[in-house]
Amino acid sequence: MQEKGRVIILMMDSFGIGGAEDAAKFGDEGADTLGHIASARGGIKLPNLAVLGLFKAAQASTGREVQAGQQPPAALRLPAKYGYMKEISHGKDTSSGHWEMAGVPVTFNWGYFKPDYPSFPTELIEKICAEAQLEGILGNKAASGTVIIEELGEEHIQTGKPICYTSADSVFQIAAHEKHFGLQRLYHICEIAFKHVKPYNIARVIARPFEGEKRGEFKRTKNRHDYSVPPPQKTLLDEMKEAGGNVISVGKIADIYAHCGITRAVKASGLQELWDTTLLEVQNAPDNSIVFTNFVDFDMTWGHRRDVEGYAKGLEYFDTRLPELAARLKENDLVFITADHGCDPTYKGTDHTREHVPVLMFGKRVKAGFIGGRATYADLGQTAADYLGLPPLPAGKSFLDE
Repeated sequence: MQEKGRVIILMMDSFGIGGAEDAAKFGDEGADTLGHIASARGGIKLPNLAVLGLFKAAQASTGREVQAGQQPPAALRLPAKYGYMKEISHGKDTSSGHWEMAGVPVTFNWGYFKPDYPSFPTELIEKICAEAQLEGILGNKAASGTVIIEELGEEHIQTGKPICYTSADSVFQIAAHEKHFGLQRLYHICEIAFKHVKPYNIARVIARPFEGEKRGEFKRTKNRHDYSVPPPQKTLLDEMKEAGGNVISVGKIADIYAHCGITRAVKASGLQELWDTTLLEVQNAPDNSIVFTNFVDFDMTWGHRRDVEGYAKGLEYFDTRLPELAARLKENDLVFITADHGCDPTYKGTDHTREHVPVLMFGKRVKAGFIGGRATYADLGQTAADYLGLPPLPAGKSFLDE
């Protein structure tokens, strides 16, 4: 293989494959997103991911065979390396998983807000409300975003108070109605909040706009925006941009990296739109490019809501689109499929789960084989840097020639 090819990264947000050695430390012992989904519904049809080595990687991760059932014929016919990766970052959150994958593990502890009411310190809310000229807030607790919007959406419209909530992640989230409250006003308040949460070491402030007029009709829109602290060191994306390459983000990738190392950010939401946009960007991306997509629905729509059937159908749909990507690949393209953490929809609670994640690498010139259990997510980023001829990243070991 040679330099100046292209790297495509498909991040299946929350698609864990169990087996993390330190899961008990996080209260997640026994969590297994893929394995439990497959067994709970009596099988799952992922023929293309199967030929790439997904089920073999999962069995290596957990020591158990995935109860996937007989698979239909695969349309994908490309050689692949497969294995699983361990997370060494201190958290099991979105930022930690993404940054580690790009070569920068999070070796410090994020700040978190307590889950019960009131989650946020009084002085923090007072500062935000004073600067944003708000009469107060609603919520002030840990909650599922869709649930708290249903609970408080009508009161929000009547009072004009934004809905503020947190989760098990290091986040301060603000939901507001696009029309009645105003999208730009929501963004402005999030910018104010982002400034004031810095002393608490919070990773992200997230704007969660929604629409609808009454309970049962509320629906979040695609105009979510994350305000993130930047990674503490140069990531794969920074190195690629500084070397004159192209870094094309699809979905929320740009926000997760605080737009560091991004040369083109493309908005998209929903599994189908994310796939359509990814294929278009791959079709048009020049040589010496990274195309990086986060498929957020696995986490946001199905994992956190503990929707086993929705997650399974999403996985099966994802699998059907892989041949379209393969048809657009050039001779020197390298594709990675991975995840940033788990979110087992059969597990207790609604939070992320500490798990190994799959690492599948395929392309027309890939040497097929099992690459074992990788010591850190950063091995993926180091492999991509190796392939693209970039300087070594802070962490990780390349498996390009293994």
